[in-house]
Amino acid sequence: MLNFIDHSGPQASAAEIIQGLEANPPQVSPRYLYDALGSQLFTAITELPEYYPTRTEHAIFAGYGAAIAASIGTGRTLVDLGAGDCAKAAQLMPQLIPSHYVAIDIAADYLRKAAHGIAQRFPAMQVTAIAMDFFEGLDWPEEIDKSRLLFFYPGSSIGNFPPKDAEQFLRKLGQINPPSDLLIGVDLVKSTAVLEAAYDDALGVTACFNLNLLLHLNRLIGADFNVRNFQHRAIFNREASRIEMSLVSRSNQQVRWNGGERHFAQGDALLTEYSYKYRKEDFQALLQRAGFEFVQCWQDEDNNFMVCHARTI
Repeated sequence: MLNFIDHSGPQASAAEIIQGLEANPPQVSPRYLYDALGSQLFTAITELPEYYPTRTEHAIFAGYGAAIAASIGTGRTLVDLGAGDCAKAAQLMPQLIPSHYVAIDIAADYLRKAAHGIAQRFPAMQVTAIAMDFFEGLDWPEEIDKSRLLFFYPGSSIGNFPPKDAEQFLRKLGQINPPSDLLIGVDLVKSTAVLEAAYDDALGVTACFNLNLLLHLNRLIGADFNVRNFQHRAIFNREASRIEMSLVSRSNQQVRWNGGERHFAQGDALLTEYSYKYRKEDFQALLQRAGFEFVQCWQDEDNNFMVCHARTI
């Protein structure tokens, strides 16, 4: 049985979007990449040969699922942050055997469909889907048992935060109802060529994913972005240890929205995503600063990706 709760809505996000567009340089939070179409495009990205994180993490779950369950224990309330199609959590459910699955994502329609599939696949498990922006805080329905929380944050989504913000976000998670556990996917530093290809594939699917953000903004704030006037760019800034994804203006143009406008000169970039890459020891130190005790991690043979289990101190 599925309990669906919709706390999404564009009104709360409009002010933040406009503030970002008016900033210098302009920027938009990466969570606005994930409307219904954006979520579908991201699922397609995970099937591309260049995009190693999803298949590498999948292999770690497949190879170490039993060890992960032994480290964490079974019967937990599994809170899936940024659940998307719920496939990653579903892969571990036979080992973790959660008593309650709580899927949280900003894309309401996409989440509803995915969570419905989970409820049908695991009929004995309680399923709650919450459409909300969890970056702003978690709104907990009364029926969720907070005594045995397992936060699940796969896919290296933690990389979308600058390290200080990542530390603050994880600290807030740990303070919800300690003791609690965290299972988190982390992308590791590697060659520039491999990293940039993962965010700028030959088929151009990631470019479509990035450009679709403009259509989402048009709906959210009444803007008139023309996707043909921008092009996708993704580069690895090794000094900052992050992928920088942006949309670059192809010409001089004026973009308007309800109550405002901005001029984009040719070559001006709208920042849409940072994706920070970590060294193992640096991320372990971040966990400790955030109030988590590092328990164990599992990596692939090439050390491209790791999955960490941590517990609040």
